[in-house]
Amino acid sequence: MTLNLYKRQDSQLYWVSENIIASEFPPLNSALRDPDGLLAIGGDLSIPRLLDAYQRGIFPWYNSGQPVMWWSPDPRCILELQDIHVSRSLGKTLRRKTFQVTLDRDFSRVIHKCAAPRRDTAETWITSELMESFIQLHEAGYAHSVECWQDNHLVGGLYGLAMGRVFFGESMFSDRPDASKVALVHLGRFLKQQRFRIIDCQVYSPHLRSLGAKPVQRKLFANMLKHYCYRRPHPEWPMTELVYEQGT
Repeated sequence: MTLNLYKRQDSQLYWVSENIIASEFPPLNSALRDPDGLLAIGGDLSIPRLLDAYQRGIFPWYNSGQPVMWWSPDPRCILELQDIHVSRSLGKTLRRKTFQVTLDRDFSRVIHKCAAPRRDTAETWITSELMESFIQLHEAGYAHSVECWQDNHLVGGLYGLAMGRVFFGESMFSDRPDASKVALVHLGRFLKQQRFRIIDCQVYSPHLRSLGAKPVQRKLFANMLKHYCYRRPHPEWPMTELVYEQGT
């Protein structure tokens, strides 16, 4: 199989470990160990395909110019809402009310900010096609953003997908110290009020560990999704709700 062939398959998926083409995703336990979690290649980023993938515990992750790659790593990284860690310095920032925090005020700008090149690399996995699909998911009531504002400027935030009682975190950005962390803390508080169970963080890292995330076996994660993830927008997600005012 070649990359050009992957692209020509349109909605078809190439099952990496089985070396076959099919219209559905393969079982999670057929994902590769190296690279960890690669499950399938190809297909499209249609709304039904994305919702099906996330409900199964699969997410797209690839660079521009590559075919869509679908992943389900083992272990999986999750953040249970009661475990969100607030460091001493972050606690000071929260008490100062340095930022104004909103929900869904400007989803498009948040995802574009998250897709901007970082200091350590010019590449981004948030391609224009993926942005377009997530904006459609937002318009359909599935994808949501948290924004941090300072003096009416967007300086931090995050976005992800809410299905049932699971929030699938996708990316965050911060143009000011602690801005994305403040967004996460307030997201966690809101999700707890709405009886969400977990935030999916996808791939474990030291940074996520510092925020309280932990690795769990993929089998356990898939079982959590069977209990808490269902395919309809969360009915109580507010639009443009002000979480708190910026301090003086």
